[in-house]
Amino acid sequence: MLAILAGYLYWKDTPLDVYYTIGWMLAVLAFLIGGNGLISYLFDKKLPWLRFGARRLISHLFLGIIYSLIIINLAYLAFKLLLTNEPPTTVQMAVTNAYGIVIFIPTFCIYFSFHFLKHWQKSEVQTEKFKKETLKFQLDNLKNHLDPHFLFNNLNILSSLIDYNPKESKVFLDKFADVYRAILKTKDEDLIELGEELEVIDAYIYLLKTRFEDNIIFDLAIDPVEKSKVLPPLTIQMLVENAIKHNIISEKRPLKITLKTIGDKLEVINSLYEKPEELVDEGGTGLENIRKRYSHFTESDVVIEKTADYFKVIIPLVEVETV
Repeated sequence: MLAILAGYLYWKDTPLDVYYTIGWMLAVLAFLIGGNGLISYLFDKKLPWLRFGARRLISHLFLGIIYSLIIINLAYLAFKLLLTNEPPTTVQMAVTNAYGIVIFIPTFCIYFSFHFLKHWQKSEVQTEKFKKETLKFQLDNLKNHLDPHFLFNNLNILSSLIDYNPKESKVFLDKFADVYRAILKTKDEDLIELGEELEVIDAYIYLLKTRFEDNIIFDLAIDPVEKSKVLPPLTIQMLVENAIKHNIISEKRPLKITLKTIGDKLEVINSLYEKPEELVDEGGTGLENIRKRYSHFTESDVVIEKTADYFKVIIPLVEVETV
């Protein structure tokens, strides 16, 4: 505005409309930059590029153009009504929109293109980082399940079942194979439906119930509506395994594990009777791994609560865009 005033004092013979036009253009430009920055910020929260790429592209571009046209017209009306005594005519409004379309809309499209390119590059970096973390998770998970203790315990149970209950031994072997099949499948999956994850958990629970009998109790309260939502594979299995790893399981103090959905959240809760630290195997990266993997798909946090009686992990169920 100071530049306009200085120009006006220097070139007094210049028509006043020129200064109105320059002022209008600067005002429109300022509102476009600020407003589209706010739109980008809100879309980043509600429709992140990584999860809602196509919907974000169309919605952001459409809303940005509509906002730009509204600002162009409001700015012109404000200048016309505040600085002149003449109301705007239809022809003037048409010319204003023509100027806006020729000057400001291409400017917005250039800004949007740079914004899209920046986030696309950021998404590529995040995807590569996610792939590395997923690969580490797969290797750690496979290593845990190929651990001699895990194999020995289950093969020992299988051997006993073969001796006194051949029919049940076949079921046990099938469930054992289902768990390993699911573990191997994760190398090709970033997210799986909750319903599919629960099928794996069903097989895993069967192995645990056979091993611990009534010393481990499972309580499932899953809303069928939420089963179509997704989460990183083997997340629940890792949380169940974590509960077994850190707690003493006995007839007097059975381990109770509850899985329940509350809205778009899944709660995994286990009773707490912790082992002494020296009896717990080294590791402790499971929860951190889950948090990192979730951070690529949702802004919602993985919440951990611990009291004297229970340990609870609340994980978000993700709804992804379908194209």
